[in-house]
Amino acid sequence: MSEVNWNARLIGIKGARGVGKTTLLLQYIKLNLSKNLEETLYVSLDSFAFRGKTLIGLADVFVRNGGKYLFLDEVHKYPNWAQELKNIYDDHLELKVVFTGSSLLEILNSRADLSRRAVIYHMQGLSFREFIALETGQTFLKYSLDQLLENHPDIAEEIHQKIKPYPYFKEYLRHGYYPFYKEEFDLYEQRLEEVINMMLEIELPQLRGIDIGLVPKIKQLLAIISESVPYVPNIAAISQKMNIHRTTLMTYLYYLEEVGLTIHLQKESFGNAKLQKPSKIYLENTNLMYVLFPKLSDMGNVRETFFANQVGYQNQLRYHEKTDFMVNQTYAFEIGGREKAKKQITGLENAFIASDEIEFGYQNKIPLWLFGFLY
Repeated sequence: MSEVNWNARLIGIKGARGVGKTTLLLQYIKLNLSKNLEETLYVSLDSFAFRGKTLIGLADVFVRNGGKYLFLDEVHKYPNWAQELKNIYDDHLELKVVFTGSSLLEILNSRADLSRRAVIYHMQGLSFREFIALETGQTFLKYSLDQLLENHPDIAEEIHQKIKPYPYFKEYLRHGYYPFYKEEFDLYEQRLEEVINMMLEIELPQLRGIDIGLVPKIKQLLAIISESVPYVPNIAAISQKMNIHRTTLMTYLYYLEEVGLTIHLQKESFGNAKLQKPSKIYLENTNLMYVLFPKLSDMGNVRETFFANQVGYQNQLRYHEKTDFMVNQTYAFEIGGREKAKKQITGLENAFIASDEIEFGYQNKIPLWLFGFLY
Protein backbone atom coordinates (compact mmCIF):
# COMPACT_ATOMS: atom_id res chain seq x y z
CA MET A 1 0.00 0.00 0.00
CA SER A 2 2.81 2.42 0.87
CA GLU A 3 4.41 2.00 -2.56
CA VAL A 4 1.37 3.17 -4.54
CA ASN A 5 1.18 6.84 -5.49
CA TRP A 6 -2.43 7.33 -4.47
CA ASN A 7 -2.40 10.91 -5.75
CA ALA A 8 -2.43 9.72 -9.37
CA ARG A 9 -5.77 10.14 -11.13
CA LEU A 10 -5.81 6.64 -12.64
CA ILE A 11 -4.15 3.71 -10.87
CA GLY A 12 -4.14 0.08 -12.00
CA ILE A 13 -3.21 -2.85 -9.75
CA LYS A 14 -2.58 -6.14 -11.54
CA GLY A 15 -1.91 -9.48 -9.92
CA ALA A 16 -2.67 -13.16 -9.85
CA ARG A 17 -5.91 -14.34 -8.34
CA GLY A 18 -5.77 -14.70 -4.57
CA VAL A 19 -2.88 -12.34 -3.76
CA GLY A 20 -5.12 -9.80 -1.99
CA LYS A 21 -6.02 -7.05 -4.48
CA THR A 22 -9.60 -6.67 -3.21
CA THR A 23 -8.44 -6.54 0.41
CA LEU A 24 -5.87 -3.89 -0.52
CA LEU A 25 -8.60 -1.59 -1.91
CA LEU A 26 -10.91 -2.07 1.07
CA GLN A 27 -8.10 -1.55 3.57
CA TYR A 28 -7.00 1.64 1.81
CA ILE A 29 -10.57 3.00 1.92
CA LYS A 30 -10.91 2.09 5.61
CA LEU A 31 -7.58 3.62 6.61
CA ASN A 32 -7.59 6.74 4.45
CA LEU A 33 -11.11 7.60 3.34
CA SER A 34 -13.27 6.77 6.35
CA LYS A 35 -14.11 10.49 6.72
CA ASN A 36 -14.94 10.78 3.00
CA LEU A 37 -17.25 7.80 2.52
CA GLU A 38 -19.99 9.92 0.91
CA GLU A 39 -17.48 10.77 -1.83
CA THR A 40 -16.17 7.19 -2.15
CA LEU A 41 -17.51 4.20 -4.08
CA TYR A 42 -16.26 0.62 -4.34
CA VAL A 43 -17.72 -1.56 -7.11
CA SER A 44 -16.91 -5.16 -7.98
CA LEU A 45 -17.47 -5.59 -11.70
CA ASP A 46 -18.32 -9.28 -11.38
CA SER A 47 -21.30 -8.40 -9.19
CA PHE A 48 -24.82 -9.16 -10.47
CA ALA A 49 -25.80 -5.67 -9.34
CA PHE A 50 -23.60 -4.19 -12.06
CA ARG A 51 -25.07 -6.22 -14.91
CA GLY A 52 -26.58 -4.06 -17.66
CA LYS A 53 -24.74 -0.93 -16.51
CA THR A 54 -21.78 0.89 -18.05
CA LEU A 55 -18.65 2.26 -16.41
CA ILE A 56 -19.17 5.62 -18.09
CA GLY A 57 -22.76 5.81 -16.83
CA LEU A 58 -21.64 4.83 -13.33
CA ALA A 59 -18.91 7.51 -13.28
CA ASP A 60 -21.25 10.21 -14.63
CA VAL A 61 -23.89 9.59 -11.94
CA PHE A 62 -21.23 9.24 -9.22
CA VAL A 63 -19.51 12.55 -10.07
CA ARG A 64 -22.87 14.32 -10.41
CA ASN A 65 -23.62 13.27 -6.83
CA GLY A 66 -20.32 14.57 -5.48
CA GLY A 67 -18.18 11.46 -5.97
CA LYS A 68 -14.40 11.87 -5.93
CA TYR A 69 -12.89 8.40 -5.32
CA LEU A 70 -13.95 5.46 -7.48
CA PHE A 71 -12.58 1.95 -6.85
CA LEU A 72 -13.28 -0.65 -9.54
CA ASP A 73 -12.47 -4.26 -8.68
CA GLU A 74 -11.86 -6.93 -11.33
CA VAL A 75 -12.21 -4.72 -14.40
CA HIS A 76 -11.32 -7.67 -16.65
CA LYS A 77 -14.88 -8.89 -16.04
CA TYR A 78 -16.14 -5.87 -17.98
CA PRO A 79 -15.67 -6.19 -21.77
CA ASN A 80 -14.97 -2.58 -22.76
CA TRP A 81 -13.08 -1.55 -19.63
CA ALA A 82 -10.02 0.06 -21.30
CA GLN A 83 -11.91 2.41 -23.63
CA GLU A 84 -14.38 3.47 -20.97
CA LEU A 85 -11.67 4.11 -18.38
CA LYS A 86 -9.89 6.30 -20.93
CA ASN A 87 -13.09 8.28 -21.47
CA ILE A 88 -13.70 8.61 -17.73
CA TYR A 89 -10.12 9.84 -17.25
CA ASP A 90 -10.51 12.45 -20.00
CA ASP A 91 -14.03 13.59 -19.02
CA HIS A 92 -13.79 13.81 -15.22
CA LEU A 93 -10.67 15.68 -14.18
CA GLU A 94 -11.77 15.82 -10.54
CA LEU A 95 -12.27 12.04 -10.20
CA LYS A 96 -9.62 9.61 -8.95
CA VAL A 97 -10.02 6.03 -10.18
CA VAL A 98 -8.28 2.90 -8.89
CA PHE A 99 -8.88 -0.40 -10.68
CA THR A 100 -7.69 -3.97 -10.17
CA GLY A 101 -7.45 -6.79 -12.66
CA SER A 102 -5.97 -10.13 -13.54
CA SER A 103 -2.25 -10.49 -14.20
CA LEU A 104 -3.37 -11.15 -17.80
CA LEU A 105 -4.77 -7.64 -18.09
CA GLU A 106 -3.54 -5.92 -21.26
CA ILE A 107 -2.67 -2.30 -20.56
CA LEU A 108 -0.15 -1.47 -23.25
CA ASN A 109 -1.82 -3.45 -26.02
CA SER A 110 -5.39 -2.37 -25.39
CA ARG A 111 -7.02 -0.33 -28.12
CA ALA A 112 -7.47 2.56 -25.72
CA ASP A 113 -4.12 4.11 -24.93
CA LEU A 114 -4.10 3.77 -21.15
CA SER A 115 -0.32 3.47 -20.93
CA ARG A 116 0.08 7.28 -20.90
CA ARG A 117 -2.73 7.78 -18.41
CA ALA A 118 -2.63 4.96 -15.86
CA VAL A 119 0.06 4.26 -13.27
CA ILE A 120 0.28 0.47 -13.18
CA TYR A 121 1.48 -1.67 -10.27
CA HIS A 122 1.94 -5.42 -10.10
CA MET A 123 0.89 -7.02 -6.82
CA GLN A 124 2.78 -10.08 -5.63
CA GLY A 125 1.79 -12.62 -3.01
CA LEU A 126 3.15 -12.28 0.52
CA SER A 127 6.91 -12.09 0.93
CA PHE A 128 8.49 -14.03 3.80
CA ARG A 129 8.92 -10.64 5.53
CA GLU A 130 5.20 -9.88 5.24
CA PHE A 131 4.27 -13.40 6.39
CA ILE A 132 6.36 -13.00 9.56
CA ALA A 133 4.78 -9.58 10.16
CA LEU A 134 1.30 -11.15 9.98
CA GLU A 135 2.31 -14.01 12.27
CA THR A 136 4.12 -11.95 14.92
CA GLY A 137 2.57 -8.50 14.69
CA GLN A 138 6.04 -6.99 14.32
CA THR A 139 7.17 -4.89 11.37
CA PHE A 140 10.45 -5.36 9.54
CA LEU A 141 12.33 -3.24 7.04
CA LYS A 142 12.63 -4.34 3.44
CA TYR A 143 15.99 -4.20 1.67
CA SER A 144 17.25 -3.88 -1.87
CA LEU A 145 19.27 -6.76 -3.26
CA ASP A 146 22.45 -4.64 -3.19
CA GLN A 147 21.86 -3.76 0.48
CA LEU A 148 21.37 -7.43 1.30
CA LEU A 149 24.53 -8.57 -0.47
CA GLU A 150 26.64 -5.89 1.15
CA ASN A 151 25.30 -5.96 4.71
CA HIS A 152 23.61 -9.36 5.21
CA PRO A 153 25.34 -10.20 8.55
CA ASP A 154 24.16 -6.93 10.12
CA ILE A 155 20.67 -7.25 8.62
CA ALA A 156 20.30 -10.82 9.92
CA GLU A 157 21.44 -9.65 13.36
CA GLU A 158 18.86 -6.83 13.43
CA ILE A 159 16.08 -9.27 12.56
CA HIS A 160 17.22 -11.76 15.20
CA GLN A 161 17.04 -9.06 17.85
CA LYS A 162 13.26 -9.09 17.31
CA ILE A 163 12.50 -12.74 16.51
CA LYS A 164 14.04 -16.01 15.38
CA PRO A 165 12.86 -16.10 11.73
CA TYR A 166 13.95 -19.58 10.70
CA PRO A 167 11.15 -21.51 12.52
CA TYR A 168 8.64 -19.58 10.38
CA PHE A 169 10.43 -20.38 7.14
CA LYS A 170 9.13 -23.90 6.50
CA GLU A 171 5.61 -22.78 7.40
CA TYR A 172 5.86 -20.04 4.80
CA LEU A 173 7.06 -22.43 2.10
CA ARG A 174 3.90 -24.52 2.52
CA HIS A 175 1.17 -22.01 3.21
CA GLY A 176 2.43 -18.44 3.54
CA TYR A 177 2.24 -16.93 0.05
CA TYR A 178 -1.49 -16.30 -0.35
CA PRO A 179 -3.01 -14.10 2.40
CA PHE A 180 -6.17 -16.22 2.61
CA TYR A 181 -4.21 -18.80 4.62
CA LYS A 182 -5.40 -16.71 7.61
CA GLU A 183 -9.00 -17.75 6.86
CA GLU A 184 -9.97 -21.37 7.47
CA PHE A 185 -6.42 -22.68 7.57
CA ASP A 186 -7.54 -26.31 7.21
CA LEU A 187 -9.07 -25.47 3.82
CA TYR A 188 -6.03 -23.64 2.46
CA GLU A 189 -4.91 -26.30 -0.03
CA GLN A 190 -8.47 -26.83 -1.27
CA ARG A 191 -8.93 -23.09 -1.79
CA LEU A 192 -5.60 -22.84 -3.60
CA GLU A 193 -6.70 -25.63 -5.96
CA GLU A 194 -9.85 -23.60 -6.66
CA VAL A 195 -7.72 -20.53 -7.40
CA ILE A 196 -5.64 -22.53 -9.91
CA ASN A 197 -8.78 -23.88 -11.59
CA MET A 198 -10.31 -20.42 -11.88
CA MET A 199 -7.12 -19.07 -13.47
CA LEU A 200 -7.15 -21.82 -16.08
CA GLU A 201 -10.88 -22.32 -16.62
CA ILE A 202 -12.10 -18.72 -16.43
CA GLU A 203 -9.32 -16.15 -16.84
CA LEU A 204 -7.47 -17.79 -19.74
CA PRO A 205 -10.60 -18.39 -21.87
CA GLN A 206 -12.00 -14.95 -21.03
CA LEU A 207 -8.83 -12.88 -21.49
CA ARG A 208 -6.89 -14.91 -24.05
CA GLY A 209 -9.74 -16.43 -26.04
CA ILE A 210 -8.69 -20.03 -25.36
CA ASP A 211 -11.33 -22.63 -26.17
CA ILE A 212 -12.52 -24.09 -22.86
CA GLY A 213 -12.08 -27.52 -24.43
CA LEU A 214 -8.31 -26.97 -24.54
CA VAL A 215 -7.99 -26.22 -20.83
CA PRO A 216 -7.42 -29.93 -19.94
CA LYS A 217 -4.33 -29.86 -22.20
CA ILE A 218 -2.97 -26.85 -20.31
CA LYS A 219 -3.69 -28.59 -17.00
CA GLN A 220 -1.81 -31.63 -18.31
CA LEU A 221 1.15 -29.42 -19.16
CA LEU A 222 1.10 -27.85 -15.68
CA ALA A 223 1.07 -31.33 -14.14
CA ILE A 224 4.10 -32.37 -16.23
CA ILE A 225 5.98 -29.27 -15.06
CA SER A 226 5.02 -29.60 -11.39
CA GLU A 227 6.29 -33.19 -11.15
CA SER A 228 9.90 -32.16 -11.72
CA VAL A 229 10.47 -28.44 -11.12
CA PRO A 230 12.82 -26.87 -11.97
CA TYR A 231 11.71 -28.35 -15.26
CA VAL A 232 14.06 -28.41 -18.25
CA PRO A 233 11.61 -28.57 -21.15
CA ASN A 234 12.12 -30.92 -24.06
CA ILE A 235 9.69 -29.26 -26.46
CA ALA A 236 9.70 -32.05 -29.05
CA ALA A 237 9.08 -34.77 -26.46
CA ILE A 238 6.26 -32.88 -24.72
CA SER A 239 4.62 -32.02 -28.05
CA GLN A 240 4.59 -35.68 -28.97
CA LYS A 241 3.36 -36.79 -25.54
CA MET A 242 0.51 -34.25 -25.52
CA ASN A 243 -0.20 -34.60 -29.24
CA ILE A 244 -0.04 -30.86 -29.91
CA HIS A 245 2.04 -28.72 -32.28
CA ARG A 246 5.28 -27.16 -31.02
CA THR A 247 4.00 -23.60 -31.56
CA THR A 248 0.82 -24.38 -29.61
CA LEU A 249 2.90 -25.83 -26.78
CA MET A 250 5.10 -22.73 -26.62
CA THR A 251 1.97 -20.56 -26.44
CA TYR A 252 0.57 -22.66 -23.58
CA LEU A 253 3.87 -22.33 -21.69
CA TYR A 254 3.74 -18.57 -22.17
CA TYR A 255 0.16 -18.43 -20.86
CA LEU A 256 1.10 -20.36 -17.71
CA GLU A 257 3.76 -17.78 -16.92
CA GLU A 258 1.51 -14.87 -17.84
CA VAL A 259 -1.34 -16.02 -15.59
CA GLY A 260 1.07 -16.32 -12.65
CA LEU A 261 1.52 -20.08 -12.30
CA THR A 262 5.11 -20.49 -13.55
CA ILE A 263 8.43 -18.63 -13.74
CA HIS A 264 10.62 -19.09 -16.82
CA LEU A 265 14.38 -18.70 -16.96
CA GLN A 266 15.71 -17.63 -20.35
CA LYS A 267 19.29 -17.48 -21.57
CA GLU A 268 18.58 -14.24 -23.42
CA SER A 269 16.09 -11.45 -22.87
CA PHE A 270 15.30 -10.45 -26.44
CA GLY A 271 12.67 -11.57 -28.93
CA ASN A 272 9.09 -12.71 -28.62
CA ALA A 273 8.57 -14.39 -25.24
CA LYS A 274 5.87 -16.63 -26.72
CA LEU A 275 8.37 -18.20 -29.10
CA GLN A 276 11.37 -18.50 -26.78
CA LYS A 277 12.06 -21.89 -25.29
CA PRO A 278 12.70 -21.50 -21.54
CA SER A 279 15.91 -23.05 -20.23
CA LYS A 280 14.22 -23.82 -16.90
CA ILE A 281 10.66 -23.61 -15.62
CA TYR A 282 9.68 -23.18 -11.96
CA LEU A 283 6.27 -23.02 -10.38
CA GLU A 284 5.53 -19.41 -9.41
CA ASN A 285 5.74 -20.03 -5.66
CA THR A 286 6.46 -22.87 -3.25
CA ASN A 287 2.84 -23.17 -2.04
CA LEU A 288 1.85 -24.27 -5.55
CA MET A 289 4.49 -27.01 -5.38
CA TYR A 290 2.95 -28.61 -2.29
CA VAL A 291 -0.58 -28.43 -3.73
CA LEU A 292 0.13 -29.62 -7.28
CA PHE A 293 2.59 -32.33 -6.32
CA PRO A 294 1.92 -33.43 -2.70
CA LYS A 295 4.62 -36.15 -2.86
CA LEU A 296 7.22 -33.41 -3.17
CA SER A 297 10.40 -34.44 -1.39
CA ASP A 298 13.28 -32.60 -3.05
CA MET A 299 14.05 -29.56 -0.87
CA GLY A 300 16.57 -28.41 -3.47
CA ASN A 301 13.72 -27.62 -5.85
CA VAL A 302 11.72 -25.89 -3.12
CA ARG A 303 14.69 -23.68 -2.24
CA GLU A 304 15.29 -22.66 -5.84
CA THR A 305 11.59 -21.85 -6.31
CA PHE A 306 11.59 -19.68 -3.18
CA PHE A 307 14.63 -17.77 -4.44
CA ALA A 308 13.17 -17.31 -7.93
CA ASN A 309 9.86 -16.06 -6.52
CA GLN A 310 11.21 -13.63 -3.94
CA VAL A 311 14.18 -12.27 -5.89
CA GLY A 312 12.52 -12.27 -9.31
CA TYR A 313 9.69 -9.94 -8.28
CA GLN A 314 11.86 -6.80 -8.48
CA ASN A 315 14.98 -8.16 -10.18
CA GLN A 316 15.76 -9.76 -13.54
CA LEU A 317 16.44 -13.50 -13.41
CA ARG A 318 18.30 -15.33 -16.17
CA TYR A 319 19.63 -18.82 -16.75
CA HIS A 320 23.31 -19.27 -15.82
CA GLU A 321 25.50 -22.00 -17.30
CA LYS A 322 27.48 -22.73 -14.11
CA THR A 323 25.16 -21.76 -11.25
CA ASP A 324 21.42 -21.75 -10.57
CA PHE A 325 20.66 -18.09 -11.37
CA MET A 326 22.05 -14.95 -12.93
CA VAL A 327 20.47 -11.85 -11.38
CA ASN A 328 20.41 -8.43 -13.02
CA GLN A 329 23.07 -9.65 -15.48
CA THR A 330 25.59 -9.11 -12.66
CA TYR A 331 25.28 -11.59 -9.79
CA ALA A 332 25.55 -15.39 -9.94
CA PHE A 333 23.74 -17.43 -7.28
CA GLU A 334 24.01 -21.06 -6.27
CA ILE A 335 21.22 -22.31 -4.00
CA GLY A 336 21.69 -25.12 -1.46
CA GLY A 337 21.56 -26.41 2.10
CA ARG A 338 23.79 -25.80 5.10
CA GLU A 339 26.71 -27.77 3.66
CA LYS A 340 26.62 -26.18 0.21
CA ALA A 341 30.25 -25.64 -0.75
CA LYS A 342 31.66 -22.78 -2.81
CA LYS A 343 33.06 -25.10 -5.45
CA GLN A 344 30.53 -24.11 -8.14
CA ILE A 345 31.18 -20.39 -7.70
CA THR A 346 34.96 -20.61 -7.49
CA GLY A 347 36.52 -18.32 -10.08
CA LEU A 348 33.28 -16.42 -10.72
CA GLU A 349 32.98 -12.71 -10.01
CA ASN A 350 30.04 -11.43 -7.96
CA ALA A 351 29.00 -14.97 -7.06
CA PHE A 352 27.10 -15.97 -3.91
CA ILE A 353 25.73 -19.00 -2.09
CA ALA A 354 22.13 -18.75 -0.83
CA SER A 355 22.17 -21.35 1.91
CA ASP A 356 19.22 -22.91 3.70
CA GLU A 357 19.34 -24.19 7.31
CA ILE A 358 21.58 -21.37 8.56
CA GLU A 359 20.62 -18.32 10.61
CA PHE A 360 23.63 -16.13 9.80
CA GLY A 361 25.89 -15.87 6.78
CA TYR A 362 29.52 -14.99 6.22
CA GLN A 363 31.18 -13.20 3.29
CA ASN A 364 29.43 -14.47 0.14
CA LYS A 365 27.38 -17.18 1.89
CA ILE A 366 23.95 -15.75 2.75
CA PRO A 367 20.98 -17.32 4.56
CA LEU A 368 18.31 -18.27 2.04
CA TRP A 369 15.46 -16.99 4.24
CA LEU A 370 16.94 -13.49 4.14
CA PHE A 371 16.02 -13.14 0.46
CA GLY A 372 12.42 -13.04 1.66
CA PHE A 373 13.04 -9.49 2.95
CA LEU A 374 13.36 -7.85 -0.47
CA TYR A 375 9.75 -6.64 -0.62
